[in-house]
Amino acid sequence: MNDYDVAIVGGRVAGASTAMLLARAGLRVVVVERSQRGSDTVSTHALMRAGVLQLSRWGVLRDLVRGGTPAIRSTAFHYGDGVSTHVSLRSSPSVDALYAPRRHLLDRVLIDAAAGSGADVLQATSVVGLLRGDDGRVLGIRVLSRSGEETPVRAGLTIGADGIGSLVAREVGARIMSRGRGASAILYRYVPDVPADGYVWGYGDGAAAGVIPTNAGETCVFVSTTPAQMRRLRHEGAEAAFDRLLDTVPATLSAVVRAGGPGGLLRGWGGVTGYVRRSFGAGWALVGDAGYFKDPITTHGLTDALRDAELLSDAVLADVGGASPGGAAMATYQRTRDGLSKALVDVTESVSRYDWDDERIRTLLRAVSSAMSDEMDHLSARPTVSVPQVGSV
Repeated sequence: MNDYDVAIVGGRVAGASTAMLLARAGLRVVVVERSQRGSDTVSTHALMRAGVLQLSRWGVLRDLVRGGTPAIRSTAFHYGDGVSTHVSLRSSPSVDALYAPRRHLLDRVLIDAAAGSGADVLQATSVVGLLRGDDGRVLGIRVLSRSGEETPVRAGLTIGADGIGSLVAREVGARIMSRGRGASAILYRYVPDVPADGYVWGYGDGAAAGVIPTNAGETCVFVSTTPAQMRRLRHEGAEAAFDRLLDTVPATLSAVVRAGGPGGLLRGWGGVTGYVRRSFGAGWALVGDAGYFKDPITTHGLTDALRDAELLSDAVLADVGGASPGGAAMATYQRTRDGLSKALVDVTESVSRYDWDDERIRTLLRAVSSAMSDEMDHLSARPTVSVPQVGSV
């Protein structure tokens, strides 16, 4: 007898969303997260239309708004040749604005929604390994208790939502099906009183920068370039590198950043090449960055995580309900995920090489917009209640 139908390793955006959806559908779910509830983490913050649509449908967007997340209704693009483009959001009943919540708020809202739906949530708890049957099938997880003892937690399905360094992916030997070559190295900080009420992106010679309004009157500002270029610039110190890169992007953006108040702690991200892993097998599945990661320069990671949580939940419920015998639903999950992701993966790879000129980057960004529209069309066509109610197995 299994302790749970589903054990989820990782309780950030992808894991918490998957736990919430499966628990709402009546499954016995446990989600194990090594960090404390409401802790911060590295993030681009920016949600795109598809992500906002899902949060709205799931009934959790209101909690982000109540938490002081500002509404974003415009995006500006600035280029090195002096051309600027401003785009206003087309409002719809489910998406009246975009949002960029701090992760200590977003992650807390989602994990609380999972717990409120009936999932057992273990915070500040480490998973140290998997349980395996004689045939190699994953049968659950091994959790390290606060007393230092290992405790087995059996489950019919174990989901790795544990990020780039996924323990689940490593232990099951999840094959990398494709890998990119480009990567962004990023410096970012939170700045008060930046005079911008929308997303602002700027593209210069081998560098990019962005302005993302978030909670508490602060704005996340970032600069990015290739890892090699960032290493060279950081020989003079992180602050000098930040200023040098900010000088590289159009002055219309850098002036906005410098008009804000004193910047907070400068943080960095060294860059990781994108990949797509095989994301299902005997008794296991992967979701979020554990299964698929692309460079953050197109700020789509959170939206991907929300989308894939829903796609995986569909597959799990199809298997549970007997609608897809033999694991075919899991294959459909990966096929659908990869199909929706391919265009954005390809264009993100091109952007993350930083070898574009002004006309080329404009072409690439139009391709980003087209890929996001295709994803939005797919999700908009789904029924409003996306997870059917089924009994526990």
